[in-house]
Amino acid sequence: MAQEKILIIDFGSQYNQLIARKIRELNVFCEIVPPTISADSINLTDTKGIILSGGPASVYSKGAPVCDNRLFSLGIPVLGICYGMQLMAKTLGGKVERAHSREYGRAAFTVTNHRLLFKNVPKRIITWMSHGDKVKTMPRSFKRIGMSRNTSVAAFGNFDKNLFGVQFHPEVAHTEHGKEILKNFVKEICRAKCNWSMKSFVKETIDDIRKTAGRDKVILGLSGGVDSSVAAVLINKAIGHRLACIFVDNGLLRKNEARLVREVFQRHFKINLKVVDASEEFITALRGVVDPEKKRKIIGRTFIKVFDREAKKIGNVKFLAQGTLYPDLIESRSAFGGPSATIKTHHNVGGLPKKMNLKLIEPLKYLFKDEVRRVGRELKIPQEVLGRHPFPGPGLAVRIIGDITKERCDILREVDDRFIQVLRKEGLYDQIWQAFAVLLPIKSVGVMGDERTYESVVAIRAVTSVDGMTADWAKIPYDALGKISNRIINEVKGVNRVAYDISSKPPSTIEWE
Repeated sequence: MAQEKILIIDFGSQYNQLIARKIRELNVFCEIVPPTISADSINLTDTKGIILSGGPASVYSKGAPVCDNRLFSLGIPVLGICYGMQLMAKTLGGKVERAHSREYGRAAFTVTNHRLLFKNVPKRIITWMSHGDKVKTMPRSFKRIGMSRNTSVAAFGNFDKNLFGVQFHPEVAHTEHGKEILKNFVKEICRAKCNWSMKSFVKETIDDIRKTAGRDKVILGLSGGVDSSVAAVLINKAIGHRLACIFVDNGLLRKNEARLVREVFQRHFKINLKVVDASEEFITALRGVVDPEKKRKIIGRTFIKVFDREAKKIGNVKFLAQGTLYPDLIESRSAFGGPSATIKTHHNVGGLPKKMNLKLIEPLKYLFKDEVRRVGRELKIPQEVLGRHPFPGPGLAVRIIGDITKERCDILREVDDRFIQVLRKEGLYDQIWQAFAVLLPIKSVGVMGDERTYESVVAIRAVTSVDGMTADWAKIPYDALGKISNRIINEVKGVNRVAYDISSKPPSTIEWE
């Protein structure tokens, strides 16, 4: 049975992934595609609607992105947002002009026609605007359905052809009733059944993996993170021991990481898992290196060498599986139709070697992170794995400022462990998006047991976020901060001072390197 979907045509909007997430929250699958998509390539059976995204260009700018104008005559409902509305107007014979005053931010919007798109939406709402052009003349057969103080046609519609446009961004949280507007487009106008679920995704994906892999072997680099873990369990359900997972212990992992991976995947899920202790190889390669980019490249090259070496021992492997997610896929191509990357960069430092000549299996490549966690729950993966905070590919190497040594890694592992233990005990862990410690390249004077000490300083960092694109520092209660500091200083030999990082992203990044 064909899976119904909504297509989102990407004109370079910073909100594209937000549109997709909002549509999927309505239990409808959606896909972000470049403007170069041809009307001939669109399946009229399963495509229920098309959304034209916003974008930074003016429709009259040189090189401004356009779409196949036949999209408007396929009989499929279309919703244009911001630039998408302006492009629809221009393509269908209307006129767009430079606005006398640019609308940016919150703007009052008045609904002038409540039929379909604005069904059950109040007459006056606050919307989020971000535009310098506006529709001056609507195409023939279009009617105004909304206005703002600076834009007389802030929303329009052709009710006979189900073509609609809004000048504001309904996908942004600042727009009141934005979710209701998108819901009206999906359910009232596109008539979508809204039956896409993670349960149906799991069943269909397992069938697809079986068809793709056949009787051949598949290898996967298992990191213990959410993405590779869910991919491993999903593929294992499909083909069993013909999946070979390789876990590389690079000496830069969190405390007891290798043990956790063995317990969950080898013992509980009975996955064919090879654990490789290459920690000495990585630490030796990093000796004396302090530049963070050089660290990343060394870790990437070493991982590739170790992974390739272990893969050859398995023999007759035809497929490489990866935990690629939809944001990786979207960001690997330009908004104007650039080619998609074929291999996801591993550990943020470089792709696996092309000489491996393997075909790709990427079962999660159309899912967002929260959807991957929902798939994991369907697969009965323990919350201990699914709920873990993000961990950078290069691991502790980018949380140790300066030289990497086994001793410094061991200190940071213990510090991080005490930090996380207190957060869990205080019921704060699940309220925080990411928490970790950083070992600084400085020492400070302290007094412990009436003796003077001169030991390392660590910084602890905790942030709240939705997707990591922006983040605010977590307001951990003072008494909890006190417990964290006391445990670290009292229990981790070599540390006598703890600082708390209270910078947000932007202007700072979440990780220090």
